[in-house]
Amino acid sequence: MTVLQINNRTRSEFVLPIRQGQRSGMTLLEMTVVILVLLTLISVLFISAQAWKRGSDRALCIIHIQNVQKGIRGYSNLYGFYPGSSAPNLQSHIIGLGRFVETTPICPGGGTYSFGQTYGVDTVPPIGTLYMECDLSATEEHVPDSYSDW
Repeated sequence: MTVLQINNRTRSEFVLPIRQGQRSGMTLLEMTVVILVLLTLISVLFISAQAWKRGSDRALCIIHIQNVQKGIRGYSNLYGFYPGSSAPNLQSHIIGLGRFVETTPICPGGGTYSFGQTYGVDTVPPIGTLYMECDLSATEEHVPDSYSDW
């Protein structure tokens, strides 16, 4: 039998001895603690993913509102409608294939949009007034922080 020697040490000196009666592995308590820590980390991950989803839904809803508002301003500037003036079938001139907004926006948070709620559907709203509003604007902040120059 050959014994491996490194720097005058035998192989058995590098290995820690296992005491009689001691088992290698984890106890039930250690395993339970590890599982609880992992479950806590996973629950924090799910909570943060839900918060991220709500934030992205809010941002996309505001982008939809802004796009329709820019379409209203572009249409009124192009055809000479002033804020407060009546523009027949305004929504159909803004939203549709080949128009300022290609499709009718859908709120990603599950809300519904209303058009011309303040001044009427066929009236160009004054600057600083939204033409399209989300019904989730009060509960989930689906309203832009500042739209005074829209």
